[in-house]
Amino acid sequence: MTKLVAISGSLRKASYNTALMRAAIAMAPAGVEIVEGTIRGIPLYDGDEEAEFGVPEAVAKLKDLVAGSDGVMLFTPEYNNAIPGVFKNAIDWMTRPSADIARVFSGKPFAITGASPGNFGTLLSQEAWLPVMRTLGTRPWFGSKLMVSKAASVFDADGKLVDEATEKRLRTFVEGFAAFAQDGR
Repeated sequence: MTKLVAISGSLRKASYNTALMRAAIAMAPAGVEIVEGTIRGIPLYDGDEEAEFGVPEAVAKLKDLVAGSDGVMLFTPEYNNAIPGVFKNAIDWMTRPSADIARVFSGKPFAITGASPGNFGTLLSQEAWLPVMRTLGTRPWFGSKLMVSKAASVFDADGKLVDEATEKRLRTFVEGFAAFAQDGR
């Protein structure tokens, strides 16, 4: 069984990215399990806090989840044409201590997608993640770009994906990444 981790970069309960992530989890292909990781509960990084108290439990849990997976899908919002600070902060915490970077990230397949109420569907945020992924030694997947624009029109009020074209593109994305992650084992 291939195990993938899906992480939404938003803390908002009605987040389009969390809705997109949950739709992806629901369409896991046969032989693939997609589990939800969370950045909720991860404090702002502070080296003094790390030195005194170590890595917070929420960070340790997410690191272990990612380290034990065959691949990771990031569902990234776009804030002011870039990566949301809360999402980048979570990844930064996951690199602590630095000796753990290889265990958590090295050679790990990563896919990046996102949903936005705007016209460009997180294009700039997705591009901004690439230097981070390169620095951490991940294996980014470039097989199928998915940028969901005008997200308010593809999800209903309960966060259910209701746009057939987006659902088809998401399914292609999930199946393609799952195959990529399986090949990497």
